Amino acid sequence: MKYIKLLFLCLLIQSCTAQTSKINGVSFVASGIPVSDVHVNPVVNVNANYAAVMPFGYIKNLQHPEVKYNSDRQWFGESRKGAKQYAETLKAKDIKIMLKPQIWVWRGEFTGYIKMETEADWKILETSYSTFILDYADLAQEINAEVFCIGTELEQFIANRPKYWKTLIVEIKKRYKGKLTYAANWDEFKRTPFWESLDFIGVDAYFPVSISKTPTVEECLEGWNAHKETIKGMSLKYDKPILFTEFGYRSVDFSGKEPWKSDRSMTSVNLEAQTNTTKALFDTFWKEDWFAGGFIWKWYHNHEASGGEDNSRFTPQNKPVEEVIKSHYALH
Repeated sequence: MKYIKLLFLCLLIQSCTAQTSKINGVSFVASGIPVSDVHVNPVVNVNANYAAVMPFGYIKNLQHPEVKYNSDRQWFGESRKGAKQYAETLKAKDIKIMLKPQIWVWRGEFTGYIKMETEADWKILETSYSTFILDYADLAQEINAEVFCIGTELEQFIANRPKYWKTLIVEIKKRYKGKLTYAANWDEFKRTPFWESLDFIGVDAYFPVSISKTPTVEECLEGWNAHKETIKGMSLKYDKPILFTEFGYRSVDFSGKEPWKSDRSMTSVNLEAQTNTTKALFDTFWKEDWFAGGFIWKWYHNHEASGGEDNSRFTPQNKPVEEVIKSHYALH
């Protein structure tokens, strides 16, 4: 009997550990080639346990209603076939998957502004988006993805067509049996109308936290105070954990001021700013039981050639912040 009780206690401890472990993710960027262990090993080495695999659909402009995908003109990793190959290669290394199909508007216009001008075009967009997202819901089920993200930063589409989205979620659940989220922009998530139907409240966490050229960790911790209670409040309201579907900072001056900016004119490299803002985000959220974890933006397949100390972009690869992420993920 003593041994049975001991075994039960061990299983209970393991269960509690599994329930409280965080999603320590990377946003695994699509490329033009299939990936192999050479490309996945750096993900393992940074102690990530999840990767977001991100196939793409395209529309011509913000008023164009048709989503095109699986085109011969797309990169391999942006296609259904490529997403499957990426996911299977990552899963072979015990990396869990969030499948996160996204829309790209020509010339990089913000997807949150996609808005049709006529009812007819709205109907075309709905049919087109359903075809796109349900195809990837099927793929998510096929590859046993742990999480499926039903959209990314589509505020005007959702605000104008809420009934469509609630119906779409019902259809997705008929095909995919895992956990669902939606990637709401940092200034959108408070208005998203269907959190009660999903498993995670997904947030692309580009909140402003400092106006300093080189923000300190302390400044950023203070800056998070303006946002943390609102984020926690949403979790409590819907009884759902918060998932940062994207988070990260560029290695530039003023990295905490407008973290969503990807303006290529911002070229002054500031590695300390990226490191400090990232540390503060980890310190603010990873200890909270209502917080599920997140996916660093962004991680390229060709690790040795990515990032580096003269790189001003978002990727943490081959920069001091990579060690911060590696150490933090090892502990959580």
